[in-house]
Amino acid sequence: MNVKEYMQDTGKRARTASRIMAKTDTATKNKALVKIADLIIESQEKLLEANALDLAAGKANGLDAALLDRLELTPARVEAMAEGLRQVAELPDAIGEISKMEEMPSGIKVGRMRVPLGVVGIIYESRPNVTADAAGLCLKSGNATILRGGSEAANSNQAIAALIKEGLEACGLPGDAAQVIETTDRAAVGELLTMPEYVDVIIPRGGKGLIERVSKEARMPVIKHLDGICHVYIDDHADMDKAIKVAYNAKTQRYGTCNTMECLLVAESIAEPLLKKLAPMYKEAGVEIRGDEKSQKILPDIKLATDEDYHTEYLAPIMSLRIVGGLEDAMNHIDEFSSDHTDVIITEDKNNADRFLREVDSSSVMVNASSRFADGFEYGLGAEIGISTDKFHARGPVGLEGLTSQKYIVIGDGHIRE
Repeated sequence: MNVKEYMQDTGKRARTASRIMAKTDTATKNKALVKIADLIIESQEKLLEANALDLAAGKANGLDAALLDRLELTPARVEAMAEGLRQVAELPDAIGEISKMEEMPSGIKVGRMRVPLGVVGIIYESRPNVTADAAGLCLKSGNATILRGGSEAANSNQAIAALIKEGLEACGLPGDAAQVIETTDRAAVGELLTMPEYVDVIIPRGGKGLIERVSKEARMPVIKHLDGICHVYIDDHADMDKAIKVAYNAKTQRYGTCNTMECLLVAESIAEPLLKKLAPMYKEAGVEIRGDEKSQKILPDIKLATDEDYHTEYLAPIMSLRIVGGLEDAMNHIDEFSSDHTDVIITEDKNNADRFLREVDSSSVMVNASSRFADGFEYGLGAEIGISTDKFHARGPVGLEGLTSQKYIVIGDGHIRE
C-alpha cells in the first residue's frame, strides 16, 4: 500500500462527505447515531472477538497491565459505547443556530451562524471506545472525521469502524463521514498532519510524546493539552473540613486522569494542623508525598521535592506539596509550574476567591471544588472529545460546540454601501 496515496484518497473522501454532513438535518444525524448504537449492541460478540486478538497481541508484545486494561473491551464497556452514542443523539444540535442578529445603522442585519469545522482528524491511543465516542461527537456536530487509533487496538477499531459505516449508510449518509485509517504504518500519521487541504483541525488524545509530535508537525490547527499539572491551594481562610475533603478527593478519586491534583499548596498559617490531619489520609491511600523543606519540618518522613517534581504530571499515587506564604505566593507558584489545565482555591474569603478566579490563567479555575470536576460531562456539555489548554477557538473541555465555528451572516434588501 502506498501510504501517501491512501491518505490522500482518505482525505478527499472525507472532504466530500463533510459537505453532505454539514447540510444534514438533526433528525437524520440522530437516527444514524441510534442505529450505530443498536449495531454495536447486536455485534457485541464480534467486537469482543476482535478485541481478544488485540489483547493477545498486546500481551505477547509486553504491554503492561494498565495499557491492557485501557485496551480491553468488556460487555459493560460495549454497552457504555452504545449508551454514549444515544446520549449524544439526545444533545441539542447547535448547527444552523443564529445568534446576535442586530440591525446596523446602515439598515443591514448582521448575525452569526454556527457551522461545522469540516473534517476533524483525531489521533488517539489504546482505548477502542474512543473510536465510537469521537465519531459520534463529530457526526452530531455535522463534521466528517478521520480517526487514527493506536496499532495495539487495530482489530477492535476496524470492527467498530465497520459498524459506524453500516449505520451511516443505512440512514442515507456517506460511510466516508467517519473513516478509521486501516494501515498501522506510522507514516500515515505524518501524512495526516500535512493535509490541510482536506483536514481542518487535528485533535491528539494520548501521551505527551504524541501530543508534542502532533503540535510540532501539524500544518492545521491543533486542539490539545500537553500536561495536567493541577493545583489545589488551601488558603488561610479555608474551612478545614472542607479543605481536607476536597484536597483528598482531588488526588485520590482517580490517579491516571489529567484533572487529578498533582500539587497541593497550603498557606503557612494553617499548614501544621491541616497537614497533620490530611497526610495520614494520603498515607493510608498509598500516596507518596514529596514536599519542600517547610513541609518536611511538619512531615519529617516525606521526600524533599525538586523543581522537576513541581513540573511533573505524575498520573500515579505521588504528589508534590509546598507551604506558601499566602495567596500571592500560591498564585506565583501556579504561574511558574501550572500547565494551565485546572487550578483550585479552597477559601471562605470572597476577595481571595475573586482574585484567584481573575488572576489564575488556566482553562478551568475553581473555588471550593475538586479539580476532578474539570470534565465535559460534569460541565453539562453531555460529552467531550478532549480538553484544550489553548486560548484560541476552544478552551477547557471540548464538547459539541467546540467542534463548530461561527460565520457572519448579513441580511439586506438591496442595500449598498455609500
